[in-house]
This record gives sequence, C-alpha cells and structure tokens, in this order.
Amino acid sequence: MAARELSLELPLAVSEDEARVLLAVKLYEAGRVSLGQAARLAGFSKRAFMEVLGQHKVPVFNYAAGDLAEEVGL
Repeated sequence: MAARELSLELPLAVSEDEARVLLAVKLYEAGRVSLGQAARLAGFSKRAFMEVLGQHKVPVFNYAAGDLAEEVGL
C-alpha cells in the first residue's frame, strides 16, 4: 500500500492516538479506506477496530435495508 505522511499540530487536549483513531474512523465511515487500512492507521487489529467503530456508532457493514433483505433472502 502506498502511503503519505502527514504532520500537524494538535491541541494539548487531543492525544496523537486519539487523533489517529478518529481520523481512521472518519475515513472508514466516508468510504475512503477499507476496514483493514483504517485498522492499521488506528493501530488496531481488524477485530478491535470493529469494536471501536461500534463505540463511535459507525456500522461495519453499510447495507441499505432493501439490499440487506435481498442478501438474507427476505
């Protein structure tokens, strides 16, 4: 995976780890990175990052209701 480095100044109230996790969550939520990419960015395993997504109320699977019903055969 090709990557770029970003450098920025954070307020003292925001830790580097918190900023990294929040960035990963938002990039995943926006569909800009995959689950694996977001997990690596945040410094978590996929499973642990899925739990982080739940804490931030971001669905791991983003299905429209009709698509989900079709997928499960309803």
